[in-house]
Amino acid sequence: MSTASRYEIHVALRVTDEDGYQQYRNEMTPLLEAVGACFRYDMRVSELLRGKADEPFNRAFVISFPDEQTKLEYFADERYKAIRAKHFDRSVSSVRQIASYWTQV
Repeated sequence: MSTASRYEIHVALRVTDEDGYQQYRNEMTPLLEAVGACFRYDMRVSELLRGKADEPFNRAFVISFPDEQTKLEYFADERYKAIRAKHFDRSVSSVRQIASYWTQV
């Protein structure tokens, strides 16, 4: 069993345009993988049982990064920002970062 530490974020979204969101994922995933990060969990969800949300979530995921600095640099990357502006912003109506944490994998 590996004891490597990873920095992860757990995020929930309300996707309003599945095709646009899939295009976003298709374009951002290679950049994510290039920095050693990945989607560790990726879910479609149908009901929020507890907690607050402006709109009901329909997607949830965990992105695993090598460390927190890599996460910060990834989301600051101009290539990522261009992909997000082109596809994500028009395809998602709400975003909630539920948690960020270090974990052993």
